[in-house]
Amino acid sequence: MDYEKLLESAYEKMPKDAHKSERFEVPKVLGHIQGNRTIISNFHQIAGALGRKPEHVMKHVLKELAAPGELSKTALIIGTKISASRINEKLQHYVNSFIICRECKRPDTKIEKAEGLTFIKCSACGARHVVR
Repeated sequence: MDYEKLLESAYEKMPKDAHKSERFEVPKVLGHIQGNRTIISNFHQIAGALGRKPEHVMKHVLKELAAPGELSKTALIIGTKISASRINEKLQHYVNSFIICRECKRPDTKIEKAEGLTFIKCSACGARHVVR
């Protein structure tokens, strides 16, 4: 047998889930409602896991929720009552828009500004996309 046939037979014998490369997971929102405000206590950890500045993530989430809010040292305080599932939806939208590479679908990206435009630059494949 030549190398190619041996490689194909090895791939066939591997379990199907071994081909998945799911190493990136967005942390779920932890928080509570206090009066008319929603307090997300792990917002800084979420932004750190995403590899983005908390201010950038906050700006996008608040815009998508159409809600006022502010970032404190320990949490994100949103000025209305909002369910955790809805906030998680908006975080997933942020990940799809600003983190996942459109070419290789990996989360190894950075935000760069050049020529008056904002780009997402992928460290894995080298692709560069304009952000709206």
